[in-house]
Amino acid sequence: MPRTYVLTNHKGGVGKSTSATNIALGLAAVLRQAKAKNSRVLLIDTDSQAHATLVTTGRNDYGPQDSLYSVLMADRQSASQTLANCIVPSTWDEDLHVLPGSPLLEQAERELQGTAGAPYRIADPLAKIASGYAAGVIDTRPSFSLMTEMALIAATDAIIPIEPRYLETVGLLIVITKINEIREGWRIPNLRVRGILVTKMDKRVKGHHHLLSEIKSHPMLGKLLIGIIPMNEAVSYAHRNHRSIFAYDPQAAASQAYARLIARLVRQGGN
Repeated sequence: MPRTYVLTNHKGGVGKSTSATNIALGLAAVLRQAKAKNSRVLLIDTDSQAHATLVTTGRNDYGPQDSLYSVLMADRQSASQTLANCIVPSTWDEDLHVLPGSPLLEQAERELQGTAGAPYRIADPLAKIASGYAAGVIDTRPSFSLMTEMALIAATDAIIPIEPRYLETVGLLIVITKINEIREGWRIPNLRVRGILVTKMDKRVKGHHHLLSEIKSHPMLGKLLIGIIPMNEAVSYAHRNHRSIFAYDPQAAASQAYARLIARLVRQGGN
């Protein structure tokens, strides 16, 4: 199974979709530049708001026949073919493919509550088509719902984006505990916390420096810090225009920070 990164946090507004989309694009670009045999990356949008889908495909009107909802509602035997049929090309890069999200995911979650095997409704069909991709990236909603549980079970590496806010370390420990509970409870040995990604870091704000220092000095969290994305207006403008940060302004501080993060992920590989 290729490395599959899931961006997750139970809080909203921390840059999950922005990070998921730009990491997915960056992985495809770096692998292609390295002349890898396979540089295709699959972005899976499990958030019913479908922001990742909108910015990478220009659409947010995917529905019962052409979105992740279709996969979740399919018979187990046909789910992998349904998944393959629902994947669409992104407008960002020929090697970036998207399994679109949909507002119908809220309905799917309600219908699947208590259904045997529901947490594996993404992992099982994904495993059957994963060999066609070099990596996967999963965007999640800001909650630990059944949909997020599905995303974690389908992943190998969890990345936790956070804003540098007061008491954020307490929230981080809660998220890490939840991920480990899913890993142990569902016996998913490949799932691990890859790292913490600090987003919207503003060097002018003392509180941001305090939080960052708190994370760095923590005996466990300090070892998990894998990147710091600075507060940068280019990120907002790029998102608003449905473009990647790399295409919108490759020289922006945020572009360079994401590039360093992606290089680190590629370098670490399966380690």
